Amino acid sequence: MSNAGPFQLALIEDDPEVRSLMKLLLNSGTDYYCRAYENAEAFLKELPLIDPDLILMDIDLGPGLSGIEALKKIHQTGRKLNTVMLTIHEDDDSVFGALCAGATGYLIKGASPVQLLEVVRQACLGGAPMSPRIARRVVSTFHIGQSNPLSKREKEVLAMLCEGDSYKEISEKLFISGSTVRTHIKHIYEKLEVHSRAEVVSKAIREKLI
Repeated sequence: MSNAGPFQLALIEDDPEVRSLMKLLLNSGTDYYCRAYENAEAFLKELPLIDPDLILMDIDLGPGLSGIEALKKIHQTGRKLNTVMLTIHEDDDSVFGALCAGATGYLIKGASPVQLLEVVRQACLGGAPMSPRIARRVVSTFHIGQSNPLSKREKEVLAMLCEGDSYKEISEKLFISGSTVRTHIKHIYEKLEVHSRAEVVSKAIREKLI
């Protein structure tokens, strides 16, 4: 994070009007310098050349990579960059999908300029800002499950799923075959009564299974 001068921001937003207005607002003072990108691909191409203190990214980027997919690619580079997701969604899968991918904040679109600047300030100073409604949803959803039916190995596999690892990456990290990984994941789905990766990640976080 910057020690002197304005905080360096990267805004990834596919709506040209929203992108232009947010960039104008963020560059209106001396606290921030904001670069804006219309898609994740353009940002990822330039990422090796820049060192943003904070990324503001639309979760519904398209066509191309979504915000969550882009965030996973950012973390695969080994760089732990603060990222606040911008979205119109408040559903559990969107919230927890973003948080599992490494987002440090979550802001519902439609926030006032004052709210946006406060979120940016908090995030640049190391906070994890969220819209009040999102914060309430997270607090109400994060509870301790009564029991964890998973084995030790299944918990390890589940943790890697939540970190965004592919089946191949799980296989390599745990030194097990791809078919064994698939068997573990099949058992995890059956025990947790879920049918997709998004569902299993959401349930794992809600019930603190990892």
